[in-house]
Amino acid sequence: MAATSAFLSTFISPQTVSFSPKSSSSLRLLPPTNLRMVRTVTLATASQPATGPRTPRGIMKPRRVTPEMQDVVGVSEIPRTQALKQIWAYIKEHNLQDPENKKIINCDEKLKKIFGGKDRIGFLEIAGLISPHFL
Repeated sequence: MAATSAFLSTFISPQTVSFSPKSSSSLRLLPPTNLRMVRTVTLATASQPATGPRTPRGIMKPRRVTPEMQDVVGVSEIPRTQALKQIWAYIKEHNLQDPENKKIINCDEKLKKIFGGKDRIGFLEIAGLISPHFL
């Protein structure tokens, strides 16, 4: 019995357990004194049901482009994401990547107009260099 009470006393402190004088065999657990906030999962309900496809916003919204950009992408209005895909397709179709370092693009005349007259650019520069061509 001594071992059992010693075992219980290590896990149940006097601050969390109170013995009622009516019944010595029943334990009533009190909440611990150092409670932290507990987050509960709640279900969110939609305020309005989806009525169809959303109108594109941000970089997905079609924008007018300059004539120099039209020569490469082939259309007068295009989303920024699609323009980037079209430029990459043009680069691969005309084999303009440097064979030794695929991260470098060797610009032809059409790409020089878009990329500010540079002969060679890094592939990470493309997104920044096409920004002025969206009106």
